[in-house]
Order: sequence, then C-alpha cells, then structure tokens
Amino acid sequence: MPSTIPDRSIRICADRGGTFCDVHASFPDPEKPNERKEIVVKLLSQDPANYKDAPTEGIRRVLEIATGEKIPRGTTLKTDKIDYIRLSTTVATNALLERKGHKHALLITRGFKDLLLIGNQSRPKIFDLNIRRPPPLYSTVVEVDERVTLVGYTSDPKAEEHAVQFDEHGKVKRGYRGAGWDKQGDAEGPGEVVQGLSGEAVRVMRRPDLDKVRADLQKLYDDGYRSIAIVFCHSYTYPEHELEVAALARTLGFKHVSASSQLLPMIKMVPRGVSSTADAYLTPVLRDYLDGFFAGFDEKLRDGKVRSPRVEFMGSDGGLLDLNNFSGLKSILSGPAGGVVGYALTSWDEEKKTPVIGIDVGGTSTDVSRFAGRYEVVYETTTAGVTIQSPQLDINTVAAGGGSCLTFRNGLFLAGPHSAGAEPGPACYRKGGPLAVTDANLLLGRLVPDYFPQIFGKTENEPLDIEASRSAFDKLAQEINASVSEDKRMGLDEIVYGFIKVANETMCRPIRALTEARGYATSRHILASFGGAGGQHACEIAQLLGIKTILIHHYSSILSAYGLALADRAYELQEPSSTFYTPENRSVLRARLDKLESQVREELGRQGFEGSRVHAERMLNMRFEGTDTALMVLPTSTDGDGAEDFEAAFRRVYKAEFGFLLDTKAIIVDDVKVRGIGKTFDSLGESVFSEVARIEKREVDRARADSTYSVYFDGVGRVDDTPVYRLESLHVGDTVKGPAMIIDNTQTIVIIPGATAVLTSKHLYITLE
Repeated sequence: MPSTIPDRSIRICADRGGTFCDVHASFPDPEKPNERKEIVVKLLSQDPANYKDAPTEGIRRVLEIATGEKIPRGTTLKTDKIDYIRLSTTVATNALLERKGHKHALLITRGFKDLLLIGNQSRPKIFDLNIRRPPPLYSTVVEVDERVTLVGYTSDPKAEEHAVQFDEHGKVKRGYRGAGWDKQGDAEGPGEVVQGLSGEAVRVMRRPDLDKVRADLQKLYDDGYRSIAIVFCHSYTYPEHELEVAALARTLGFKHVSASSQLLPMIKMVPRGVSSTADAYLTPVLRDYLDGFFAGFDEKLRDGKVRSPRVEFMGSDGGLLDLNNFSGLKSILSGPAGGVVGYALTSWDEEKKTPVIGIDVGGTSTDVSRFAGRYEVVYETTTAGVTIQSPQLDINTVAAGGGSCLTFRNGLFLAGPHSAGAEPGPACYRKGGPLAVTDANLLLGRLVPDYFPQIFGKTENEPLDIEASRSAFDKLAQEINASVSEDKRMGLDEIVYGFIKVANETMCRPIRALTEARGYATSRHILASFGGAGGQHACEIAQLLGIKTILIHHYSSILSAYGLALADRAYELQEPSSTFYTPENRSVLRARLDKLESQVREELGRQGFEGSRVHAERMLNMRFEGTDTALMVLPTSTDGDGAEDFEAAFRRVYKAEFGFLLDTKAIIVDDVKVRGIGKTFDSLGESVFSEVARIEKREVDRARADSTYSVYFDGVGRVDDTPVYRLESLHVGDTVKGPAMIIDNTQTIVIIPGATAVLTSKHLYITLE
C-alpha cells in the first residue's frame, strides 16, 4: 500500500564499514505528522552476486519501506522525496591500507627529489634486522627549477630587531640587517623580497620557467598520468609558485591536482608533502566511487546548487562536509568518526562531566576514542606507514573485531590481526571461511542463531551455521590439547573462551593508551560500547579496566550511521603565522582570528547555517621557542584573564601533555585557525544520567523472557537457562540482572553475572558490582 510521504522529507544516513553497511533513516509518520518514524537497514558491504554498491542498495530498501512502492534493483532512484543523504565511507582508507590508490606524479622543488623517500628518519622498529620501508605513494618525480628561501635565521637572538620591516601594504620599508646581509640589497643575496602569509620575509631566488614545466607536464599527461601532487619549499607561506603550476596543470587536462599549500598550509615540508601525495593518491579513487554512487540516482542529487536533496559526507574530524570540500585526505577516518559523534552526543552529561570512552567493536577492527566535552583532534597521524598532516579525531584502532581470525601458533592463542571480512566471513557464514571471534561467541551461546539476521547461504535466507563453527573448533581443540601434557588439557568451552579473553585483552590495549598513558584514571570513565559485536564484549572489557558504568545505545550496532544524523556541518580555515605571542601581538592575532571567523561564518551561511546555529572555535597552534612540538590551543573562560588568554591556555595544555613548562622560553604561534560548526540540533534532550535518577525502576520477571539459552560465563561456567529478553518487549525502568541476554534485530547484549541493566528511553544503562 503506497503511503503519501511529503517531498524532501526522508533523511538517510549510511555508513559503509569493512563488513556491514548500516543505514538509518527517518521520515514523517503519515498518522502523526509531527513525529518521525525511523527505519534501520543492515546489509553486507560486499555482495557482488546481488548488488553493486551497498549504500545505494540500502537506500533503495529504505525508499521501498517508506513509500510502500516496489523498486526493482538496478533502477535509477528518484530523489524528490529525499531531504538529505549523509555518507561515511571507508573507500579511501581501504585504498591506503591495501595500496590500491591512483597512479600519480610528484612535482617538487629541484634538489629535493628524494625528500619524501628519505622522510624524517624515524625508525619505528629499531631492532628489526630486515627493515622494509613502505614504498612512497607516488609513481614518478619531476623536479621543478624554482626556489624561495626565508630571510634571516631561526636562532638569531635579535631576530625581531634584524628582521625585514614591511609597511601595511606588504612593501619593504627596511631590509634585513642581521648576520649574512650582503650590504647591498634587502636580504642575504639577490632576489625580490616579499611578505609571506605568515608575516615572514621571503626571498624569491628563482621563479619557475612555465614553458619548461608545461613540457614536463605534457610528457606526464602523455604517459597516462591524470593526478599530480605539487610540493614546493616554503609554500605554506609563499604559495604563488605552487598555484601557478597547479593552474597550468589544470589547463592541460589533469583531473586532480593536490597543491600542498591549499590542503593544509603548515610548516614542515615532509608531512605536508606526504599529505599532498596521499590526497593525489586517494581522491581520484574516492571520486570514482562517488561517480558510481551518484549514477544510481537522478540528476538532482549531484546538483550542488539545491539545498535539498543534498549529499553530505563525514570528515575525519567529526564534521560534515559538502561534495566540494570532501577529499581523500579528509575521508581517512570517515567511517569511525560517525560512531564517535554518535556516542559523544548521546553519552555526555554537561552537568556530571564524566569522561566517556567509546569502543566500537566492528567486524574487522575495534576503534577506541575518548570524549571529555569536546572532540580530541590530532593533526599528524600515521596510517599504514604514511604520516599525514590533516585534522582527524584521535581514534586508536586495533585489528580485533567480530571477524578476527582465531589461530593457535607456537603455544599461543591469537585473535587477529587478519580478518575474515564479509567475503568469505567467519566459518558460520556458510562461505567456507576461517574460524573467527564470531564463531567463538556463537559456540559460547553469546549469539543465538534464531535471533541473528538470516541472510546467509546461496539464497540469502539461511541462519548461522553453528555446526561449521563446532567442527572447526573441535579440530583446533585437538591440536591445542595434543601440544600440552595430559593434566593441562582443556575442555572445548575453556578453549573457546580462552580466545575471547585474548580478543578482550587486545581491545583493552588502545583504551589504556588513551587513558593511563596520558595520565587519566581509566576507572573514572564511562564505557560507551557500540558496533555490531560490542554488546558481547562490553561487560568483560569494563571489568578488566575497572569501569563500573556502561552505556549501550538502542542503535549501538548502527551508531556510526545514527551519529551521521546527529552530526554538525563543519568548515574551517587555517593560516600560517610566525610571530611571538606577546602582549603587543595579541591584538594582531585577534584581528586575524576575526577575519578568518567572518569568512567561516559566510561559508556556513552559504550552506544554510546562520546566527545562533553557528558556533566558532578560535585556535592558535603554539610552541615554546627552540622546540618543534606545537599544540593547537583553544582557550576556555577559566584560563588566565578569561578574555581569550591563549598564553595561560597553552601553559595549561603543555603542562598536562608533558608534565613541565619551559618558563624561560618565548612562545611562538605557528598557525591561526578558526573552525566553524553549523548546528544540526539545538538540543538532544535529557541526558541518560538524569533520566536514570528520575525513572522508577522495577525488576523484570523471568517469565517475560522470550526464551532461555545455554551460555558460558567466566568463573561460573555454563548457565543452561540464561534468560533471553527482546529489547522491544522491555519498558523504560525495567531492570535485568545478569546472567542474561538482551537481543534486538541488530545486536546481542550479554549481561554477565554481577551486572545490572536498566532500560531508559534511548539506552541500556549497565552497572557492574
């Protein structure tokens, strides 16, 4: 029966992970127009026999459910009913991990041909006898005969006094007067002296010969290159040469040009260079994928001029980006970022201010992050051996998830790092896959085949195959018991649970790195567990870490998709600076922040966010003179005089990070940055903690259990009559004591003995004794 849905009213969020693609959608309820109905669709990320692209297939199913009309697979989807589609995608991440990016060339200043190959000389595995350095991402290098240099030298004790002086129009008022001055011109040698973006004096020693560059570019084009990265010395402050070459490359027909000065104008040529090669390597792959995605819909979706229907993408820093601002570099953490936004906005209590650890146990990996009122962002990260300079949420990943392969090697139980993925999947997926964590949970009774989506086998309608898991484990158990003496032999349950213990310990490792290693007590946090396999491990992980409270959202198994619905639009601008932070310079830095803020607000206004819906964060990237570690500082009202006191804020952040201060050193500002946030929601309603305190709690009668099942628990053994409750049959205030299991269509939550779960309107609130 087709239902009448208003035009431009369906909101769709799709998260394509390594194993599953999750889709969350909402639309106005035809019977109660003021309320919205919600739909959840979960499907395999790759199923080439049945569909080409998982998010498109998920959206097709959503439109079928919402409109009540049959839409055959393969038809071009109409978008007139869609308000927006929000996507997070791991396409670029996977291309980087598997080294399946786009062939591209690097254009670099003459003499620096091998700079990115040499890198920064770091040796992560210092004792390895056979060190294998990952090869660079680019396929060939072209040297461009251009050169600019900075006037003066860093360690000049009278740098300010000797520096070139400019008037307000950027013209030289007085030349350089320090050591090395040639006593004739304005600097140490010939060449025009200009003022860079950072305020530094730049001497242009040689401009690029554009005819020669054109010939080099034409040769690259003829050799089949369509993507290039341009990295020139000091381009963070003097980008003119890069921009000239980039414009020339575009006129010759290059489809993608990554100029390092436009991606992130930050000092340090190596990370800036690697970032632009990563962008040239990944963005074409991402664009190809998006072209395929848009091909499944009518023309209106791609037209950036209309507000609705529109497509928005999750960036690595937790903000939504439009198509024009989305690139390979900004999408590296696109997938996990949605989950961080989801748990941060649903678990944080502004009054209690208890920090939250988010643990996302997916099919392939586990992502861990921390939230204490604002997203923790890092500006330099290493992914698959590639060090990238781009703002990303601070997410630690380990290769342990539901699909992690279980093996026994040299007397050790191992979980991961290899994953069974979606194809072939764990042994129980009926595709002849290897033993995985999912098989262990199935044998221990922590997954009940009757409640698990029946999407397996050739016809996509068979349940999980518990016999395949059992026979594989029987074989492994024989091998394990044959390697030990008779008195140390273990039963099947013990062996299977041994693998779960190893997986749990692997998942705890990044949590300790984010908390204890940084001076935070792990036990003073709340654990927000999500991801398809999170509910089976949450209680035991919390127990290992000494955490007493666990939050599991009703949408926890699709929280990365749900987080997209809550996420805010973000736009940021950054400029280099090279000034000392002094009382005299404060007003100059403020004026620069004001200018950037007005540009950010203007752009967000163009995207439909105005007035109180826009929130701006003003930051300076600061360091002590003589050090090379800069920290991005956002002052709070409690810092110093309370009026944007960056110095007091920097000292607070530096002390927290390193435990000491360099009081005798001056403070240098490397960058000026403004991040604008366009709010999707004004408020997300009452926090889960105030709701738990308010609601009336009552213990659930065991008779309300949907069924009972034999489940193995640590220290107790098998509990044959463990009650299994359906989440939808429980009411707000219902309290379930462990051992028990709570199940809905997309997740299984194991409540261990000694744990108590209270149902609230949006969460399961679990406390451990």
